[in-house]
Amino acid sequence: MNKINYIKGDAVEPQGEGLKIICHISNDSGGWGAGFVLALSRKWKQPEATYRSVNHKDLLLGNIQLIQVEEDIYVANMIAQAGIGFDNNGKPPIRYNALRTALEAVNKVAIEMGATLHAPKFGAGLSGGKWDIIENIIEEVVTVPITIYNFK
Repeated sequence: MNKINYIKGDAVEPQGEGLKIICHISNDSGGWGAGFVLALSRKWKQPEATYRSVNHKDLLLGNIQLIQVEEDIYVANMIAQAGIGFDNNGKPPIRYNALRTALEAVNKVAIEMGATLHAPKFGAGLSGGKWDIIENIIEEVVTVPITIYNFK
């Protein structure tokens, strides 16, 4: 089990040496305009441009997009949210199985690259997820060092 390192800070300013991958959740409907992606887009144009370059029908749950934004920083768009907003039955858009699949893929890439993972508390905001469930998935799947940034 991997211990998650929690720190106060901004996930678009990842701390530490070496290669870093910033992970966050994206939806499968082509929407990019609320939450953490706004901070990403203010800092770098490439993650949004890559996300929008794909037909939204090809944004499959569980897939990732890995984008290099600086010499030592990558961003992983993890497609783990079905649509935007809660459905008529009150079900949140996060899909935990898709998050698990996407995190497994990001972890594999991080191992191959020798990178660490960095992220906000993804999935617990607009995606409507429960952090304790997300935290358990991270602990089960991620084997490289991971830092979660608390912006507040």
